[in-house]
Amino acid sequence: MDEVKSRGKLRERIIRVLLVEPNGSLTKYRLAKKAQCSFPWTHEFLLKLKKLNLADGTKVTNYHGLIEYWLQIKTKAEKKEYMHKDPLGLLKDAELPYALTTYQAENLVQRYLFPSRTDLYIERKDAEEWHKLLTAEGLVGKGNVRILIADSHVFYGSFKRQSLTVVCIPQLTVDLFEEGGVCTEAAEKLLQKVEQPAVSTQ
Repeated sequence: MDEVKSRGKLRERIIRVLLVEPNGSLTKYRLAKKAQCSFPWTHEFLLKLKKLNLADGTKVTNYHGLIEYWLQIKTKAEKKEYMHKDPLGLLKDAELPYALTTYQAENLVQRYLFPSRTDLYIERKDAEEWHKLLTAEGLVGKGNVRILIADSHVFYGSFKRQSLTVVCIPQLTVDLFEEGGVCTEAAEKLLQKVEQPAVSTQ
């Protein structure tokens, strides 16, 4: 089971890098390095993506299709929930690495969704520190904050928006699709903005 989970993470790493840099400018060696995967494994997976008509070498040929494929194989993040009166204020003061996704991230990037919940990826090693920060002036249980623990490569391509760190756009898109409901509409809107320029870039 661990090997299956590990292979799943490696596939996601390669897909994440491809979608951040989809125009084929990366060499396969550079892709493997950025995805933190071995070259043979990367080469093998690229052949599979070519058979699925999703990529040709390191060039993404079906951006939307690759997002959909990622959604099918995506590993579930571990989740812990909290209630906090000012999560964004806490994040701006926090010195621990994180990356926002879903509602808050989408609102910072596209402003389509009401930021009803603050979802953020964190490093596994920092989970206890985040717990202390969130419970110092907050409560444990279903609320307005959800911390997500996943493969640390989830931070690849993250960027700053209004002094807050946001996951890369492909990660945000697939997370929105996974969330479902109104988030699906937001994901589709993101795809409309990103897909064609990404695929057509030479």
